[in-house]
Amino acid sequence: MLHPQARALLDFIEARGIPPTHTLSPADARAFYRDRRTATQPLPAEVAEVRDLAADGPHGTIPVRLYRPLGSGAGPLPVLVYYHGGGWVIGDLDTHDVLCRELANGAGCAVVAVDYRMAPEHRFPAAFDDALAATRWVRREAATLGLDASRLAVGGDSAGGNLAAVVAIAARDAGNAGELPIAFQLLIYPATDMRRVHPSHQSNGQGYLLTSDTMSYFHDHYITDPAHDLDWRASPLLHPDLSKLPPALVITAGYDPLRDEGAAYADALTAAGNRAVYVCFERQIHGFVPMGKVLDEANTAVALCAGELRRAFAAA
Repeated sequence: MLHPQARALLDFIEARGIPPTHTLSPADARAFYRDRRTATQPLPAEVAEVRDLAADGPHGTIPVRLYRPLGSGAGPLPVLVYYHGGGWVIGDLDTHDVLCRELANGAGCAVVAVDYRMAPEHRFPAAFDDALAATRWVRREAATLGLDASRLAVGGDSAGGNLAAVVAIAARDAGNAGELPIAFQLLIYPATDMRRVHPSHQSNGQGYLLTSDTMSYFHDHYITDPAHDLDWRASPLLHPDLSKLPPALVITAGYDPLRDEGAAYADALTAAGNRAVYVCFERQIHGFVPMGKVLDEANTAVALCAGELRRAFAAA
């Protein structure tokens, strides 16, 4: 069943006549996403430090935000590099501020959130280029930032989960020359196959917040050439070799169009010999994890993510 709290949220959205994302311009969709986050997200948790910085990238500086958890001492901390969701079109450092604070405190790690370039102004592979460049910058500047470069994880939700997966693959493919060892990947309802052919795209394509129309809106703003759907930097599930990748936690939602491709990616990671934990929150919708103000299972999911991060860093 759809969780009653999720049903109530969907009914509220319908009753208020809140416009679907695909009916808005990218600028309006971004503002709307940013402004409405307080309706569903908890109050920001206190952390030891929040600092806005700029990472060096091949296409200019990339805004990033560093969080240090409560109780952290002066010693170097393990770090999660986090890429926000929003279909590569919407979302920013503020829309995911609460989640990053929760993950930092829960996992006892630093979090560096990445404000990568957005489509349609900057199309594929701009988001991937920035995500990889920012992660390399974190690794390079770790000592200066009080971070432990040997315990570096990547993570993200939805489009950000896609970016985390492809950064992990790119780091592996670069080998020792790339100097980017990744200890863990946190993949929250990740987009892994831009072809959108899995059955959940049909069964969950209408009525559960993220619709087929909105998926097409995001896809068409980000992807310019149909051939890009087959590029592993857009569709990590299609990479011919998924072996020797970092341990992963893959979370999906039962009423999410992306459910099946997330499950397929977890299966592919396991089949290739990696350690991958897969958890589907069967009663939830896409985008539920930051919504702990109105969805109890969101808080459970955040705690799960933080616990798996803490365990991975302890083992690294």
